[in-house]
Amino acid sequence: MPRIFSGIQPTGNLHLGNYLGAIRNWVALQADYECIFCIVDLHALTLPQDPAELRNATREVTAAYIASGIDPDRCIIFNQSMVPAHAQLAWLLGCLTPLGWLNRMTQFKEKAGKHRDEAGLGLYAYPVLMAADILLYRATHVPVGEDQKQHLELSRDIAGTFNHRYNTSFFPLPEPQIFGAATRVMSLRDGTRKMSKSDESDYSRINMTDDAEAIALKIRRAKTDPQPLPATVTDAEARPEAANLLGIYAALTDEPIEAVVARFAGRNFSDFKAELAERASVTLGRIGGEMKRMVADPAYIDGILRRGAERANHIADENLRLVSDMMGLLRP
Repeated sequence: MPRIFSGIQPTGNLHLGNYLGAIRNWVALQADYECIFCIVDLHALTLPQDPAELRNATREVTAAYIASGIDPDRCIIFNQSMVPAHAQLAWLLGCLTPLGWLNRMTQFKEKAGKHRDEAGLGLYAYPVLMAADILLYRATHVPVGEDQKQHLELSRDIAGTFNHRYNTSFFPLPEPQIFGAATRVMSLRDGTRKMSKSDESDYSRINMTDDAEAIALKIRRAKTDPQPLPATVTDAEARPEAANLLGIYAALTDEPIEAVVARFAGRNFSDFKAELAERASVTLGRIGGEMKRMVADPAYIDGILRRGAERANHIADENLRLVSDMMGLLRP
């Protein structure tokens, strides 16, 4: 069975974009793939973190996975730092990765900005650790968004370099897992920017733990233009805020965007927003309630992570042993 690897950083405020753009699609993969879903807490350390908040956020992401329908008995769910082989393989692969490849990574340039000399090595080497995450399990497919495609290409390049240098086909070249129904959810305050947990305004996003009242308020306050709802998909594409809300509705109802646009064409935004709020509350209300229940029982979540880490370590340790042997390292 082909193997999926993917993960989310535990930096708090999981939102509707995380659910519709990633987690919901992962749930559907369980039937056809061996799935490994990680909470990548080592990646989170590339920026300053409060230790207590990081632990709580790790548990919250775990709860979001399970509440959304990812089965911890069918899939491996664990946090990255419980499997030391991630960091160990990152060093080995880093020794094969030319600086020129890392210098081309656009995400480092965006995050470091004008303060590149002050950025930590972890932020610069982040793509190598991401490659190690994937290759450690010899994953065949990786669900990726637009902002991660470059990192997956680097993972393929590193895998190819290792295979060529050591005359092996040990690492598969991981393929992007593309979802036909993947939804790119934009900010409720600016339809040209992605919904983000780092946005200062909480009204820019719908959090996965928001209750029905908060969801309705945020959707009512979502930015729109003064015109009625567009009559065609082409018209909607020229109006980013309208397109975003219509796209969210289509994703929540599993309807083609064309059908949603046709149903609401010419209507005012207030009526549409009321229906959208109801749809969002039904979906996220159930998930958010279950997340809160699990987060209130940290021992339960920690047990799931420990069991997942045991299964992950079983795979990771064997693959790291084989890689070390091919590279000429002596191990106990």
